[in-house]
Amino acid sequence: MAESITTARIAISGYYGYGNSGDEAVLQSILLALKQEGEELGIRVHPVVLSADPIKTTRLYDVEAVHRMRLSEVREAIAGCDALVSGGGSLLQDVTGIGTIPYYLGVLKLAQWMGKPTYIYSQGVGPVKRRWFRPFIRNVMNKCRLISVRDEESAALLRRIGVRQEVLTVPDPVMGFPWLDEGKVDLPGGERIPVVGVAVRFWRKDRRELEQLADALSLLASSRRVRIRLLPFHPPYDDEASSYVLERLDSRARSNAEIIRGADTPLAMLDQVAACDLIVAMRLHALIYAATQLVPMLGISYDPKIDQFLHRLGEQSAGDTDRLIPAHLASAAAHLLDGADQWRDAKRKQIDAMRAQSRLPAQQIVRSLRI
Repeated sequence: MAESITTARIAISGYYGYGNSGDEAVLQSILLALKQEGEELGIRVHPVVLSADPIKTTRLYDVEAVHRMRLSEVREAIAGCDALVSGGGSLLQDVTGIGTIPYYLGVLKLAQWMGKPTYIYSQGVGPVKRRWFRPFIRNVMNKCRLISVRDEESAALLRRIGVRQEVLTVPDPVMGFPWLDEGKVDLPGGERIPVVGVAVRFWRKDRRELEQLADALSLLASSRRVRIRLLPFHPPYDDEASSYVLERLDSRARSNAEIIRGADTPLAMLDQVAACDLIVAMRLHALIYAATQLVPMLGISYDPKIDQFLHRLGEQSAGDTDRLIPAHLASAAAHLLDGADQWRDAKRKQIDAMRAQSRLPAQQIVRSLRI
């Protein structure tokens, strides 16, 4: 006898509603995966997103949303849900601020106190520099029904902390994003102009890495004709960083460079990335977007998560924020532009496997909630 259709209300916690394209992509990919898995099992998934901008989140994704910083709303939302998903991104780390770990652990603990099953969805864990956070992470994690992380380094850190639960290592959920048609730019008459997408952020106080990147792009543009598209993944901060790079390009490179503004949804930014022939990025999700569209990439590392993702693809960073050599970066970019087809052929099977694996957390969550 077929089981009756059920509805599962799932609260989703993460860094949502702040306009960061990468984190918004994580949310959209989780929503898509949960919906698809629910449909396959005859379950209607009703998400309730904890967001810094619930009105915008509701408008963009057609979901119920509450304000993530209003305790009464969060408590009421969790109480009315069947489960809590702590979803994607680098949530359990103390590099961006001392309050990050307590917030996300607090939301998880609140759900556990209410007797709700809790799930960790493909997170990047660490760095955790303050050791006194570790017992709290261990306590909360050991009470989760599913723990999935996006790299082996996160899994190893949880084991060192003392997490006894099985830890599933899967790709970032954004690897499940849809394949888009390419939209390359051509000159009248059919001459191809390679498009180099560049995603940067501020990191060093002296901005040396951005100046060196601008030098590398100028060298590349002096050796061949390219279009440079600066892609701000986290406006307005990345708009300013992109302007900083644009202003430091030489005249030849700057004449064919632009900052893309207004790509304020994950799929709009994905469309921009898909139209590129090469991505050069400090932003993790710019690299992940590129992988989903089989666009060759060069990563500039400012955080271990960049290296960890590149390693999964059998790649290394083209430099980091402490050591970025313009001539080497320009040469690597030229090499990838010339060998784009070979790069895609070499990576296609691995990327297809990562796409399939990225759905595993959603599969397990929906199956465990099936009535």
